[in-house]
Amino acid sequence: MSIHGLGAAVSVEGRKAIAARVPVVTAVLLIVGVTAICLSTTIAAASGSADIMAKLGPLVAAGGWPGYLNAALQVTAAGSAGACGILLSWSFGREFSEGTISGLFALPVSRVAIAASKLAVYLLWSVVAAVAVTVVLVVAGLAAGLGTLTAADVGVAGRIPVLVVLTACMATPAAWVSTLTRGLLGGIAVTIGLVASAQVLVFAGSGPWYPPAAPALWALQPTGTNGIAALVGLLLPLVFVCLTILGWRRLQLDR
Repeated sequence: MSIHGLGAAVSVEGRKAIAARVPVVTAVLLIVGVTAICLSTTIAAASGSADIMAKLGPLVAAGGWPGYLNAALQVTAAGSAGACGILLSWSFGREFSEGTISGLFALPVSRVAIAASKLAVYLLWSVVAAVAVTVVLVVAGLAAGLGTLTAADVGVAGRIPVLVVLTACMATPAAWVSTLTRGLLGGIAVTIGLVASAQVLVFAGSGPWYPPAAPALWALQPTGTNGIAALVGLLLPLVFVCLTILGWRRLQLDR
């Protein structure tokens, strides 16, 4: 796989993604959804209702920037996991569902380069979305009258973009499953499974060592073993990136 071939493939995949508008719409929905939920929880906490305060939890119920940012970390973790998995499923599964996969075999660019370019464009999308989510959340908090951010608040806000990118990495099994199942639904199904299993294992107490749950737990409490667990969890995307590229290298039209 030459650098020139990979660069051409990334350029083409980038233009395809922009023309399809799916990545843009996904990013907008993620940003608007996360911001709206975080603002609503902050407003609910400000109401002072005992029932609402109990449901929100002590950190969110505290209100102000700490409560708002804590809510942002929790909502962003869940929202970005779903958005990233769906986007990956679309990126890899659309070639099969739209019948364009056969045309890829006739291109001078290898299928390995095509798969790698899809992953590269996806990673770039996650970085842009991560920065956009963080900026919009902070601007919305300022507009809502939460006041000036302290140094501690800035530190928490700085974990949001890292959380989004790490979560995007943990969604890579969706790319492999979409390739295996030759469509979008398999990747979406595994995304739902990853999100649900992460929630279950967090409640069970073993979440930090389950890669899909590790980024969120690190973002909420970046102390102790959570940081080590998040780094170890990066082995998961490494494995599934390799499996996805290998799957595209061995891809055949008849099976």
